[in-house]
Amino acid sequence: MTSLLIVQESHFKRFAVIGLLFTIGFAWNARYAENRLENILAIELEGRELAIEGRVVALPQSSLSGAKFAFEADQFFSGKEAIKDFPKRIYLSWQPAWRNPQAIPEVIPGQRWKFKAKLKRPYGSLNPYTFDFERWSFHQDFGASGSIRSGELLLDKDIAWTEFELRMELARWHLRKKIQSMLPGDARYAGVLVALVMGDQNAIDQNDWQVFNATGIGHLISISGLHVTMLAGVGASFAAFVWRRRAFPLITPVGKVAAVSGFLTAFIYAWLAGFQIPAQRTMYMVGVVAFALWAGRNPRSFDIWWWALAFVLLIDPMAPYTPGFWLSFGAVAAILYGMGESTGLLGIPTGKELEVHWLHRTMQAVREACRVQAVVTLALLPFTLYWFYQVSVVSPLANAFAIPLVSYVVTPLAITAALLPEFIGKWLLWPAHASMEYLGIALEWMAGWSWAVIWSKQPEWWMLILSGAGIVYAIRPGDIGDSWRPRLLTITLSTPLLIWPTTLIESADLSPGEFRASILDIGQGTAVLIETANRRLLYDTGPIQGKKDDAGQRVILPYLRGRGINQVDRMIISHSDSDHVGGAATLLKHIRFDFMMGSLPSSNPLLQNLRARKIPAIPCRFGQRWMWDGVDFMIWHPNSETVFAEQYPGKPNEMSCVLEVRGRQSSLWLTGDVEKQGEAEITERLDLEMLQEIGDRELIFMAPHHGSKTSSSLALLKRLEPHHAFAQNGYRNRYGHPHPDVTARYKNLDIPFYQTPLTGSQTWIFKNNAKSSTQFWRHDIKRLWHRIM
Repeated sequence: MTSLLIVQESHFKRFAVIGLLFTIGFAWNARYAENRLENILAIELEGRELAIEGRVVALPQSSLSGAKFAFEADQFFSGKEAIKDFPKRIYLSWQPAWRNPQAIPEVIPGQRWKFKAKLKRPYGSLNPYTFDFERWSFHQDFGASGSIRSGELLLDKDIAWTEFELRMELARWHLRKKIQSMLPGDARYAGVLVALVMGDQNAIDQNDWQVFNATGIGHLISISGLHVTMLAGVGASFAAFVWRRRAFPLITPVGKVAAVSGFLTAFIYAWLAGFQIPAQRTMYMVGVVAFALWAGRNPRSFDIWWWALAFVLLIDPMAPYTPGFWLSFGAVAAILYGMGESTGLLGIPTGKELEVHWLHRTMQAVREACRVQAVVTLALLPFTLYWFYQVSVVSPLANAFAIPLVSYVVTPLAITAALLPEFIGKWLLWPAHASMEYLGIALEWMAGWSWAVIWSKQPEWWMLILSGAGIVYAIRPGDIGDSWRPRLLTITLSTPLLIWPTTLIESADLSPGEFRASILDIGQGTAVLIETANRRLLYDTGPIQGKKDDAGQRVILPYLRGRGINQVDRMIISHSDSDHVGGAATLLKHIRFDFMMGSLPSSNPLLQNLRARKIPAIPCRFGQRWMWDGVDFMIWHPNSETVFAEQYPGKPNEMSCVLEVRGRQSSLWLTGDVEKQGEAEITERLDLEMLQEIGDRELIFMAPHHGSKTSSSLALLKRLEPHHAFAQNGYRNRYGHPHPDVTARYKNLDIPFYQTPLTGSQTWIFKNNAKSSTQFWRHDIKRLWHRIM
C-alpha cells in the first residue's frame, strides 16, 4: 500500500511539473505575441509622409536598385508635430525615383539617419503556399514597413560599446564588403561565398537557387551546423595548443579550456552568421557539451539535442514557423537516432578497431557516410515536401560530391580568406570561387535532366504522420544486412504517400457541371484559376515590378506547386497591361500550357514566347464558346472581328477579354479592365435571349478594372443583377482602387463586394445542388493575430 501511494505521488508530481511548464510556456508565448502586437503602426498614420529619426540596426539588403533594412526609430514627426506612440522597429525600402535614377547613399549598420517616408502597417498578399510577409514581419518585430522619399545622414556611427548585437551587424557589413572587394565584379558565385561565410543569401541569383534546389544541395549554401562545428573545433584546438605549452594545465585542465574556447568561437561565429537557427542549434549544443565537461557530467546525445531545442524555443517561440528549424533539428535528430548503434561512425576507429587495416576502416567510413546521407535524405523528405513541394531525385548523387567540395574545400578557403588580410585572402578566395564554378557546371547539367525533380502537392497532415512512422522504422539503428527487406518494404509503402497525386482527389470533389474559382490575392493585378472536374484555366497572370519581381514567381507558381498542379489546359490574357500579363513568362518556364487566347497586339513579347514554345494562340472574340466537364465557357468581349494587330485601335482596357464561366447553378464573370465603352457593348449583347440562358443562376461578378470609376457602369450591373462581386487590387494602391463611388454603387444595389486586400485569396466552389460556398484566406482584418495564433 505504501509503495502504491509513493507511485501515485510520483505520478502526481510529474503531471504537476508538466502542467507548470505548460503554463509557463503559454504565458511566455502570450507575452511574446503581446509585445509585438503593441509595436504596430496606428492606422491613422498610414500613407502620411512622416519624418523618422533613428538608426540602421541590421545588415541591409543592398543592390543596384536600392536597399532594404531594419530601422530602429527614436522619433516620429508629422509635419512639426511629434508623435508619441509609434513602432520602435520598422522595415524600410530606399529605391531611387525613376525620374532621378541617382544611386542612393550606402546604408551601413549603426548609422543615424533622418528619413522622410510613407509607412503602412505590416501587410502582404495572403495566399495558400506562398510567402507570408505579415508573419515574417511579426517574427522580426517590424511594426511597419514603408518607402523612403529622402534621407539625411546625421551620424556615420552611433553605437555604444555595450551594444554587442549592433557591433556584430557592423562587423558583418565589413566582412561582406571585404569578400566582395576581393572578387571581380562579375564573379557569379560571389553571393554564394558571402552566404557560406556569414549567412547573407540576398546576393544569390534566383536562377542559381533554382539549380541548387533542383539538385538538393540548397542546405549547403548557408551557414550549416557543420560550419559552426568546424570553427568551434579550430578554436578549441588552438586554445588547447596554447594552454598546454607551459604549466597552465596545472591550474585548469586543457579539456575544459578547449571546451570554453570552442563555445566562445561558436558564439561569435553564430552572431557573424546572422544568428540563424542552424547556427544557434550548433552553438547551444557546443555550449551544453562545454558545461557538462566543466560539471563533470557525461550527457547523452539526445539530452544535448533537447537542451538546444529548449534554448531555441525559449529565445524565439516563432522558430517552428521557419523551414530551417525543422530541417536543422530534424537532420540532427535523424542522425542521432539512426546512427545510434554505429560502432565506427564515419570511420573513426575505437577500441579494437585501431588494429584493423586502414583499408577496412576506409571502407567502413564510406559505408557509414552513405548511411548518414540516406538517413538524412529519408528523414527530411516529409519536411522538404511540406515546405518546398519538391523532391530532388538527383540529390544523393549531387550531394555525394557537393558536400565534400563545399564543406571541406570551398567553405574553409572562403572563411580563411575572410579572416586574413586582403592581399593574402584573395589568393584563397579565387580557388574557392573557381571550385564553385566547376561545381555549378555539374549541377546545371544535372538539374537539366527531365526527371531531376519530382513536384508534389503539399502533403496533408495524415500523410505526414503515416509516412513519418514508416521512415522512423526504416532508418532505425541496427545492422542493415539483416533487416534490409522490411526496411525497403516500409520505404516503398510510406514514401509514395507524400507524392500521391492529391489533385486527383480534389478533382474528384467536382462533378460534371461544377467548378472551382481561386481568386488569388495578387496585389494590383488579376489572376484567377478556374478548375472543372478534369480541366484547368488560368485567367491573367498578375503584375510585374522591375525585371525580376513578378507575380508568377512570387504568388502563382508557389500556389500551383503547393496544389500539385504542373499543367494548365488554357491561359487567357485579358489584355496587354503589365498587371495582367506580368507573370506569364515565368509561368511558361515551369508550367505546361496547352493553349492560349487573349487580346494582345501581334508584337507583344508573350506571343513570340508562345510561338517559340509551339503553344497555339488565338485572339479573344465575342461568341467563342466551349464546354469542359459540363461547364460552359463563353467570351463576351471584344467584338467578333478582333485580330492580333500591331496596335490596338483603342485603349487596351477596352479590348479586355471578358469571360463567363457557367455551371448548372452559378455564373462567374471575369472582366479584366474593360471600361464603360466595352461595358456598353456587353450590355447591348445581353438581350432577352441571352439573359434567359443565364436564367436564375447565382451570378458572381468581377468588378472591372479593379473597381475603377471608369467601370462598373450602372447599366451593366442592373442588366446582370449580380448576387456577389469581388475586386483584385493592391493594398493602399496609388490608383485609389476601388473608387469610393464604385464601392457605394455596389452597396446601394445590395451587392456584397469582396476585396482581396481584406479577404486575402478567395476560393469559390460552385456545386450543382447548392449555392456557391466561399473561403476567404484572410478571416481577420486585423491580420496579424489571425496569422500567428
